[in-house]
Amino acid sequence: MSRLYRSLRSAAVTSALAVLAFPVLTYLSSAQAACVAPVGPAIDTGFSPEGSAERLVLKAICTARHSVHLSAYSFTSPAVVQALIDAHRRGVDVAVVADRKSNLVEDRSGKGRIALDLLSGAGVGVRTIDVYPIHHDKFMVIDGESVETGSFNFTTSAARYNSENVVVMWHVPVVAQAYQQHWQSRFNQGRPWSGQASN
Repeated sequence: MSRLYRSLRSAAVTSALAVLAFPVLTYLSSAQAACVAPVGPAIDTGFSPEGSAERLVLKAICTARHSVHLSAYSFTSPAVVQALIDAHRRGVDVAVVADRKSNLVEDRSGKGRIALDLLSGAGVGVRTIDVYPIHHDKFMVIDGESVETGSFNFTTSAARYNSENVVVMWHVPVVAQAYQQHWQSRFNQGRPWSGQASN
């Protein structure tokens, strides 16, 4: 990849992040300090709007070494998008399946489309799903052995304003396998996203 192309792509991502008002500095300072997973089986909880829900989601992403498979209803969170791109850049297999209607058809702000475009543009596998009236799943499978789930949508509103909860079950492969099978079935049903022209 040419140096010019990388510079242009980096500038485009930076511009798009600014449009979404990404709290990049907040993400970097809080995520780097808390990027250590428990050694053995454990359960962590977080809540919004107190702030611990988003921190726990970001911690789950930054601890990934092999894979992050995310299933989303509403997906507009700048911090989560940046964390997923960062994980992808460090060699983690990142893939996302998101509800088509919530993020494209009914999203008047355009933030869902921007978030999906940023991920796709960074090389993350992204699909949208409209097989069900609502694809209301909100979870991640981390490294095939840990699961993040709860009421938390991957949005700024969920992090800052709504009453939400997050649970991460660390190192529970039996639970992770069930979630991974569910995620894979929805990802397989989704349509590949490669920007506005494809959807």
